[in-house]
Amino acid sequence: MTWLLSGIALFTLLHLTSSVVPSLRDYLQTMFGRNAYRAGFAILAILGFVMIVIGWRSSVPIAVYAPPAWGATLALLLMFVAIVLFGAAHAKTNIKRFVRHPQLTSVLLWSLAHLASNGDSRSLILFGSLGVWAALEIVMINRRDGHWQKPGRATSKSEAIGATISVVIFLVLIALHPYFAGVSPLPG
Repeated sequence: MTWLLSGIALFTLLHLTSSVVPSLRDYLQTMFGRNAYRAGFAILAILGFVMIVIGWRSSVPIAVYAPPAWGATLALLLMFVAIVLFGAAHAKTNIKRFVRHPQLTSVLLWSLAHLASNGDSRSLILFGSLGVWAALEIVMINRRDGHWQKPGRATSKSEAIGATISVVIFLVLIALHPYFAGVSPLPG
């Protein structure tokens, strides 16, 4: 569990620093250069992710609560929306006109989806922690950046491309989930 907790701490604190202490980020970018800062950030984020994976796989899950029978179905629905939102964060889409932080909202939905279908200790720690982190990030970024400047309209073509990519990614994740998570996400 130490690897899991350490990985979550590294990943979340690294990301929160930009929101909570933007002057530190600016100082480090000035000191090392923007590209070196980004490379270091990426390396540390990947290290945190690797630590999370190692911690997840080495932790023995202990039952904390019994997920509801409909939890897996809700998880699939939330995960589809999460994938669409995650994709919207990286594409020209009208979703950005309604959701200020599509990627962080995606992480929050991912967290809730997994908490609805898993009731063990490591799930509660991982998904609960990252859900709290995403919610905190949204609040801190809103406080830091102030008024939201909504983007202009996206074209129908970019919406169709984004939707198609999201559906394909969702189906691929369902197919690969048993291999990287050890369980099928499908109910039943």
